[in-house]
Amino acid sequence: MNSDAMVSIFEARNHIFLEKAAKLLSDSEAVLSLGLGDIAGRTAYLAVFHAARALIFERQDTTPKTHRGVHVRFVELVRTDVRFDPDLRSFLSQACKMKAVADYDTGPEAEVPIAEAAVALVTAWRFIITLLRPFPEQSSREPK
Repeated sequence: MNSDAMVSIFEARNHIFLEKAAKLLSDSEAVLSLGLGDIAGRTAYLAVFHAARALIFERQDTTPKTHRGVHVRFVELVRTDVRFDPDLRSFLSQACKMKAVADYDTGPEAEVPIAEAAVALVTAWRFIITLLRPFPEQSSREPK
C-alpha cells in the first residue's frame, strides 16, 4: 500500500504520520534486500511507531512526546479494538526490542537476523493495514 492510499483512508491531518510510515516500510524492504537485518528491523519498528502515532492523533488530536508514551497510549487505545489480535497489540513493543538490539547491543551475536527482520516487515505491513480498516461500529453505521 502506498502513502496515497493511506492518506485517502485516514483524515488528511494524519497524512504526515502515514506518509512517514509508508516511506519507512519501503526503506525497510530495500535494506532487507541488501541483507541488512539491523537496519531493516529498526526501520520496520519506526514505521509502526509512526502508524501508532497516527491512531493516537486520530483519537486525541495530539501524540505523546516519547516512545514510551506512544507505546502506553497505543496499548490503551487498542486493548478492546477487535481489529487488533494479541500479536498486533504487542508488536509495537516487540519491534522496539529489535530496534534496541540494532542500536545498543554489541558483540558478534548482537544483530537482528535477516529472517527476524523479514517477519517484522511483514507484520509491520499487517499492522498498518489493520490500523486502516474501519472500526466495526463505523462500518455498521454506513448507509446501505
